[in-house]
Amino acid sequence: MTIAVASGKGGTGKTTISVSLALADPGPVTLLDCDVEEPNAGIFLKQNSPVERPVTVLVPEIDKSLCNACGKCGSFCEFNAIVCIGTSVMVFPELCHSCGGCALVCPQKAIREVPVEIGTLIESTVSRPGPGKSIFPSMRFIQGLLKIGNAMSPPVIRAVKNCGSGSGSAKDDLIIIDSPPGTSCPMVTSVTGADYVILVTEPTPFGLHDLNLAVKTIQKMGITFGVIINRSDSGDDRVVTYCGRENIRILLLIPEDRRIAEGYSNGLPLIAAAEEYRIKFSTLAAELLSRAKSAEADMGSITK
Repeated sequence: MTIAVASGKGGTGKTTISVSLALADPGPVTLLDCDVEEPNAGIFLKQNSPVERPVTVLVPEIDKSLCNACGKCGSFCEFNAIVCIGTSVMVFPELCHSCGGCALVCPQKAIREVPVEIGTLIESTVSRPGPGKSIFPSMRFIQGLLKIGNAMSPPVIRAVKNCGSGSGSAKDDLIIIDSPPGTSCPMVTSVTGADYVILVTEPTPFGLHDLNLAVKTIQKMGITFGVIINRSDSGDDRVVTYCGRENIRILLLIPEDRRIAEGYSNGLPLIAAAEEYRIKFSTLAAELLSRAKSAEADMGSITK
């Protein structure tokens, strides 16, 4: 099962929830930090043997000896990544979406695609102590980091997700995605393909406004979702009222707790700072996994 943790705005506690779920579930887990512009899940994890590898995309390169400046490549590109001005052809790699169309439409075969590095993947394993003296299976942890100066994060996010669902993950792994904030392309890219989305919010006017945007986005994508309200006793009841009115399930309420704040400032996960939340997150993960298996079984019986 793949669970994506998202929110309409930053600072609601997505990473806190993602890391807590990943550490609390006793089964095999893969945690993906897809907030590639500012990944921070790794701050709360003790990573073993991290391995880095580059993320590249293909961008056009012009062979001036073959190009006759016909302009077909520029006319084809919807993103203005390649522009013909007089007898010159200019390429803007930061605008390129790597579709390859310009190379296909070039009658002179003057365009070839070359790899350009736009970010980095960092993969490691994380030891997970369980309650008491128990030890859970090691967790795979993969984070992406967008190279400074690059504007498009979705290619790096897709690379993180592809790596997370690759040969290192078993079919029965729980995959948890820490998504970027907002409701634009990076967030949509992160939650696409998820079985369930947890929307994290806070009981403030801004929290409700951006939760509403996130709810509409996830509903349009047709993904089942629920809400966790962080710092639930620090604002008002407008988020609870909204969820009740829209028949949205509230999965968990996390009130203000000085232990959690102090632990966070020292790089401690929530379930390490407040041990009683371990059972709450493991129960939540087990419930979502059980629902997913039931839905899969129902779908199997329908197809038969």
